[in-house]
Amino acid sequence: MHYFTTYDSPLGLITLASDGESLIGLWLDGQKYHSASMSEDKSKRDDLPIFALAKNWLSRYFDGEKPSVSELPLAPIGSAFRQDVWRVLCAIPYGEIVTYGNIAAQVAPDGSKSGSYSRAVGGAVGHNPISIIIPCHRVIGSSGSLTGYAGGVDKKVFLLELEGIKGDMA
Repeated sequence: MHYFTTYDSPLGLITLASDGESLIGLWLDGQKYHSASMSEDKSKRDDLPIFALAKNWLSRYFDGEKPSVSELPLAPIGSAFRQDVWRVLCAIPYGEIVTYGNIAAQVAPDGSKSGSYSRAVGGAVGHNPISIIIPCHRVIGSSGSLTGYAGGVDKKVFLLELEGIKGDMA
């Protein structure tokens, strides 16, 4: 059984999902793959402690604070490869950006050419089920372009500017 609630943010309505203990999803309204990792067996539930924690985290974030990813119990649903990519995303500090190639170099097996992993990394980043908290918005193309964002490039720009990344990047 999965549970969900909503949070009204500066980016619009956000849906939060949980397995009852951990956060398994966070999607912006209209985001690609919205609720993709939730089971069909789901129910609205506003009173879960994890939802109170996540809403507090988001409020602090949108107020300009820099809450740590480690403050929340996260359990994103995905393959081992995607889990590896999402762990790398969690380590990107506020105010910094990385490329898909940078991530590929970290998750490619020893001796592999990381270039061949960039497309797979792109898929994992694009299917990140816990947007904002797992900061996929901090990933850019090798040319420095903002590339796509499942929630919309305008929202990616908003998040990067909120975190202090200005100029050509945002």
